[in-house]
Amino acid sequence: CSICRKTAGGGGFAINLGGDAGTLKVDGREHVRIYHAVMRDEGGIAERSPAERHFCGECGSALWLWDPRWPELIHPFASAIDTPLPIPPERTHLMLGSKAPWVEVRADARDKQFDEYPDESIAEWHERLGLVR
Repeated sequence: CSICRKTAGGGGFAINLGGDAGTLKVDGREHVRIYHAVMRDEGGIAERSPAERHFCGECGSALWLWDPRWPELIHPFASAIDTPLPIPPERTHLMLGSKAPWVEVRADARDKQFDEYPDESIAEWHERLGLVR
């Protein structure tokens, strides 16, 4: 969404993943800070999001998002993961309705594109593609 786009910087987008919150390992946790975005509803009413956007207090890099409404899940930014990640057989470009107008989506024929969230969850995407261990 526009919040991750702005806080993550880079090319005007963010690449986040889904994972089991119990498996998160962090070196340098003392440097981690938390940001709660202020979200506005359709009527313009501002409300503090319960979601915690974790970032490095030393360099400002976006690290992961955790939300108490789904405590078992963690959403790390791919750029913050130090171990090699596999190349996915297809990509899902979502929340394109929040992208900056100057961003051109680089998608190939296998990729899917959505203005908001797709019906398929991150877990279902992994299962469909046989990527679950």
